[in-house]
Amino acid sequence: MKILLVQDRLRGGGTERQTVFLARAFAARGHTVSLLTFRPGGALAGELAGTVIARRALQPFDTGLDWFAPGLVRSARGFGPDLVLCMGRMANCRGARLQRALPRSAVVATVRTGKNLPWLYRRSLRTARAVVANSEFARRHLIEPAGAADRCTVIPNALLFAALRDLVPAPAAPPVILHVGQFRSGKGQRELLGLCAALPRDLAWRLEFVGDGPERRPCERAAAAAGLADRVVFHGWQSNPVEFYRRASIAALASLPGFESLPNFLVEAQCAGLPVVAFPTDGVGETFLAGETGLSIAAGDATGFTTALRELLTQPERRAAMSAAARVWARARFDPDRQAEAYLALFARLVAH
Repeated sequence: MKILLVQDRLRGGGTERQTVFLARAFAARGHTVSLLTFRPGGALAGELAGTVIARRALQPFDTGLDWFAPGLVRSARGFGPDLVLCMGRMANCRGARLQRALPRSAVVATVRTGKNLPWLYRRSLRTARAVVANSEFARRHLIEPAGAADRCTVIPNALLFAALRDLVPAPAAPPVILHVGQFRSGKGQRELLGLCAALPRDLAWRLEFVGDGPERRPCERAAAAAGLADRVVFHGWQSNPVEFYRRASIAALASLPGFESLPNFLVEAQCAGLPVVAFPTDGVGETFLAGETGLSIAAGDATGFTTALRELLTQPERRAAMSAAARVWARARFDPDRQAEAYLALFARLVAH
């Protein structure tokens, strides 16, 4: 098959990492793969260097506009794809246009977010030949209301760092609470700071953030204002966060409703054997087994969240049991080979018809 992936930009987020993974996986299985981005550059732009994957950026220079896609249809036609896979919000808003312009190609829309979808996005869901959701939450709450449930397939995110499948945890002392993700509104880093600030002062712990974005500086100021400067570390964006997972003891996520579908962070954390403490907003609850591999705290229950952190920090035997269960469950559920084959099986059915 000739497969074209469309993405606005290869920034360092979870969706973009999945895009790079899928492009590589399809090419490794003998398919002709191309990637069309709206903007040039991005933190992951170098990930496809030296591969057989053809890549083209529509903007001749980076305008900073995620939505600007000059010559999109012309370029897509030039690739002559059997199938077009739209990844990310901006690309999916163009899905309906691409399907109309390329009637012989199967356009597949994707939903990998918990946010409300704009009208153009919803139109693409109704127009595309098929839709892939990365969580049951996205299927029920975003795709069904758009009238596309009959064409929806749920394929969870794949584990992207192969080293996590064989990782042997080596927790640091004092125990590390880890959060990996972009610093954006709604992602809950500032809320997590407040939850950790409520932990007993005589309890030993560290909070480590891996990621970058517009909310990082405000969070750094909030940590200093809360007197946590000696306990909180901001590592910035990391191309390979495996070592941070190895040294951590707990994965914590306090995202607000409407911002998560199936967070890669918790997929990776569970595969690395980190017990989870999280509010089960949106699709978060699909990334761990509540009570077995993590603790699910009722949304908005700040006291319950802090109590769960304190209990796990002071109960190493319980952490170890959850860690072992998490590795077994997550490494099977989020196996990258299984996810790639699920996409290709769907593509084969679409192209055949």
